[in-house]
Amino acid sequence: MIRDDQEFIERRIVTGMIVSTNYLQRIQKFWNPALLESPELKIVAGWCMEYFKKYGKAPDSNIQDLYMDALKKGLSKADAKYIEELLQDLSDEYGRGTQFNSAYLYDKTIEYFKAREIEKHNEQVQALIQAGEIEKAEQMAASFQPSIFEDEKLGLDLSKKKETMDAIERAFSNAYAPVVTYPGALGKLWNDQLIRGGFVSLLAPEKRGKTFMLLEIGLRAIRQKANVAFFEAGDMTEEQILRRICIYISQRSDKERYCEERFRPVGDCVLNQLDLCDRADRNCDYGIFDNIPLSEFIQTPHQFVNLEVLQQKYEEYSDYEPCDAYGCTERKGTVWLRKVKKRRPLTVVQAKKNIKAFFERYKRRFKLITYPAGTLTVTEIRQVLDIWERQDGFVPDVIIIDYADLMSADDAKVSEFRHRQDYIWKSLRGLSQERHVLVVTATQADSESYERKRLTMSNFSEDKRKLSHVTAMYGLNQDPQGREKKLGILRINEIVVREGEFSNDREVWVLQDLAACRPFLESFFP
Repeated sequence: MIRDDQEFIERRIVTGMIVSTNYLQRIQKFWNPALLESPELKIVAGWCMEYFKKYGKAPDSNIQDLYMDALKKGLSKADAKYIEELLQDLSDEYGRGTQFNSAYLYDKTIEYFKAREIEKHNEQVQALIQAGEIEKAEQMAASFQPSIFEDEKLGLDLSKKKETMDAIERAFSNAYAPVVTYPGALGKLWNDQLIRGGFVSLLAPEKRGKTFMLLEIGLRAIRQKANVAFFEAGDMTEEQILRRICIYISQRSDKERYCEERFRPVGDCVLNQLDLCDRADRNCDYGIFDNIPLSEFIQTPHQFVNLEVLQQKYEEYSDYEPCDAYGCTERKGTVWLRKVKKRRPLTVVQAKKNIKAFFERYKRRFKLITYPAGTLTVTEIRQVLDIWERQDGFVPDVIIIDYADLMSADDAKVSEFRHRQDYIWKSLRGLSQERHVLVVTATQADSESYERKRLTMSNFSEDKRKLSHVTAMYGLNQDPQGREKKLGILRINEIVVREGEFSNDREVWVLQDLAACRPFLESFFP
């Protein structure tokens, strides 16, 4: 009889064979159906492998057709019932566009098949012992030769055409496919870094919105059919995080003061506001600033791009329309305002309804776990992920830690605080590699950052080796005077990017509405 742990991993193996062409490509070289214990899953695996050999891809939704064909050919009622339940579970969890962590499943398959080979060999040895064939048992025990090898761990022989071509195919098709994507300018800034195996950090001083942005990344990942594991390391409580998630999804606060009539920023173009645009598709035929040279506007934006001035212009030019021609090569991004009408505060009943509908719609999972500050370790993260995987098959595509500076090193030999921080960040990098996931966290900037207009590599705190462990780090910037915060502007710039050119001066303006827990509305290059 198949054990629960065997059925769990074998169901995941067959799931990978159904939905992932990449996974099928990688396991075909050592595929051995005899290593599966479940007879029903052997049947489905056989369908998948035959389909792959014929069409060169995973069956995906065509698995239903393969099932119907098998029914016509006389599939037994018992097998049919089990397989139908399996396919229904897959249909519920893996809809069109759903992300699947095939690299991690490949690693787990290697582990399982190696264990199954040893287990089956030992069963044969034990059978000989029970039959009194001791000498044959000894010979068989000594002659064991594993057939399952994890090629990547043994190295890649570039002179071998087949394995090299397969590796190149994976490198170009998978290595830089983002797990989370953003539209517009922000997408151009960091989409290429939001990939499996990536370790991305946000650098900012206190109260700059680090947790808002981490939640935004996590909930955007859910909307893009990725599983998310969110580890709260002590900055907020479970209740506070849940409240923010409900407000984010509902786009309204539970506090009356944030539901009053107010202004929300929207993107516009400087040329539109100065009436210097002659495009035929321009939304407005006049500007809001008279006789202001473009050079003066760009050199002293604080005189024009501030809440008080724009509120006055909003009342003065009530029918003015901002330019939304984002494809215009002449566009010079700036900010305009929209008035948000008064709304009723979010209720518990509405919050429950909205969060239920959100996760029913996107059919992905968001696991949240919170810890007191200084108690979360990378070992604990690994253990929790293992438990979630065993208990209910949860495998994340994105792991978010809010935030790494609050974690503790679980190596007793690391005593000095600076070295503990290096150990934590090095371990988080390892986590992104071994789990084949995107890991995102945040870190506190130094005291000088409060007076800086734009963060640089010199604004790290505690240990500069953080910069060497991340694959990318981005700064969250606002002016020290608070003008941008009032308007709902956050400037995100490159601190360090491992692959490709980067510059601390390259930044994107992101418009926000934190009253509705929305740290990203739209973005543009200034």
